[in-house]
Amino acid sequence: MSGPHLLPLLGDPPPERRDAARNREALLTAAQELVDACGVDHVTMEAVAARAGVGKGTVFRRFESREGLMAALLDFSETAWQAAVISGPPPLGPGADPLERLLAFGRSRLESTLRHQELIRAAGRAGSRSYAVWSFTAMHVRYLLDELGVQGDLPLLATALLAPLELPILEQQLSVEGFPLERVVHGWVDLVERVLRPPGD
Repeated sequence: MSGPHLLPLLGDPPPERRDAARNREALLTAAQELVDACGVDHVTMEAVAARAGVGKGTVFRRFESREGLMAALLDFSETAWQAAVISGPPPLGPGADPLERLLAFGRSRLESTLRHQELIRAAGRAGSRSYAVWSFTAMHVRYLLDELGVQGDLPLLATALLAPLELPILEQQLSVEGFPLERVVHGWVDLVERVLRPPGD
């Protein structure tokens, strides 16, 4: 079985013209710079337009709403993370033992979710990670489980491993129940070990 390939983000739209893709990246870069400078809550469509040197209408035509912009920015951040998974240094990237890669994946995904939690919230309903993003993570985990010789329904097992790394569950455990982060990480590692354990052991 071959390793996962980089999937398109934001669903599977038709390829953009080169100039359109450049303009979109310029807008998202401007938005990310504003997030870094003043935080998600202070990023408006007007501010992005001004920073990118375009009219406000251009930003609205491209993303339709602030939520749409935040969702696109969230997916924009996923491309770098996917690249690290596919071709970055081990253990997250290729070259490490599958178990090391799986554990590194879990820690990295948890950290990425927490790092982008304000952005996920700002994206509102659109902030649920896109189908392409979910497909990539699920495919990667299934691939590693298969490499580890895990038996059973791999798609469902992959979903079980991915669910604790999503924001609603992390917020419940960390913010509502007050779990320390280390407990959440250790619990996820324990879940991985239980999935890997042969039936009957």
